[in-house]
Amino acid sequence: MANVVVVGAQWGDEGKGKVVDRYAERADWVVRYQGGNNAGHTLVVDGQTTVLHLVPSGILHEDVKCAIGNGVVVDPAILLEEVEKLKAKGHDPTGRLFVSYGAHLIMPYHKRLDLAREAFRGVDKIGTTGRGIGPAYEDKIARRGVRVADLTDRQRVDGLVRNRVAELNAILAANNDHQPYTDAEITEMVDRYMAYGEKLAPLFANVGHRLHQAMKAGEKVLFEGAQGALLDIDHGTYPFVTSSNTVASNAATGTGVGAHALTNVVGIMKAYTTRVGSGPFPTELFDATGERLRAVGHEFGATTGRPRRCGWLDLVALRYAVRVAGIRQLVVTKLDVLSGLDELKVCTAYEIGGERLETYPDNVHDLVDAKPVYASFPGFGELASVRRLEDLPVTARRYLDFVTGDLECDVSLVSVGPGRGEDIEVVDPFA
Repeated sequence: MANVVVVGAQWGDEGKGKVVDRYAERADWVVRYQGGNNAGHTLVVDGQTTVLHLVPSGILHEDVKCAIGNGVVVDPAILLEEVEKLKAKGHDPTGRLFVSYGAHLIMPYHKRLDLAREAFRGVDKIGTTGRGIGPAYEDKIARRGVRVADLTDRQRVDGLVRNRVAELNAILAANNDHQPYTDAEITEMVDRYMAYGEKLAPLFANVGHRLHQAMKAGEKVLFEGAQGALLDIDHGTYPFVTSSNTVASNAATGTGVGAHALTNVVGIMKAYTTRVGSGPFPTELFDATGERLRAVGHEFGATTGRPRRCGWLDLVALRYAVRVAGIRQLVVTKLDVLSGLDELKVCTAYEIGGERLETYPDNVHDLVDAKPVYASFPGFGELASVRRLEDLPVTARRYLDFVTGDLECDVSLVSVGPGRGEDIEVVDPFA
């Protein structure tokens, strides 16, 4: 039995959705273990684009079961919308999509609080998507959240919401939102969420138990992460991070299985680097090359539509991600986006205060002053038709070998186009 965790190795947006869709062909289950609808996975199948925010990317394979684990925060309106869109495209998830009873719900007041706080921060904005993810996780940790299981008990939901809103009205006002929730609005909110519960009830399940039974039966499980290792709440570039643990070890906690179930970790990395929102980015490009990467790579957020910041590949950050996420194999995506550039650069070290660092600084705030030390490589031509590693142009292979050799990881897949099948497979991660 082999179970695989797919984790982002950078600041998210590495192409995890496409990779999960590919690997789902060999899996029996695909399970999302953290984050919320602040993540977006874009799949291109037979020329048709599907963007998913909550439903695992394996849903487009009709014989694969999918689950949303307890570590995810769920906006029920978004989940219902995705289910309906999938049905309209002929991918009815009924009977093979399950949502953990332990998953916490994103409430309307979480989104209001998220937006109010971000506006109040002014120049110190974190770059939140405003979807209520952070405040929902706050309520989870403070033991005052509303969970999927609560949607079977109206009295409990009503009590939880009223207690929280009583406090939140004052907090919202302190963050320049002076429209307190009224009693009628609270009642309408509870009514709406109980209606969501009725519609979604067929999806509710004890996900951890189902996965345990599946693995006992020898079924293969693919754990799907959102965002990337450098956005991890504990190990990322804090405070410019997401509100959950994105590293692979959270796949166990976020789904209800033991750590021994995680037998392989595949890190997804772009052949260059991107970032959305605020925060340090040592290799960011502000020139025509950066604009070219954004245009050719279609670097705009699947969830927000925001343009992504683009830069050269950063091996210092990747070495760190490999360590904290426990990455054993690498998938390199968007190698084709680099086609046509005369010169490629890879950051191999930082200079901070006159000191050369080849490992991430102890204090991530030092990244603001980090100057990248680059190695240069000649460019290469088109890769769209390449399907074998040995058929890559010599310069492309040299670039790839340098990166994977530095990170001491085997490459399992190289993506040379956005569509399903536009890949070079080297190793089966389930083998």
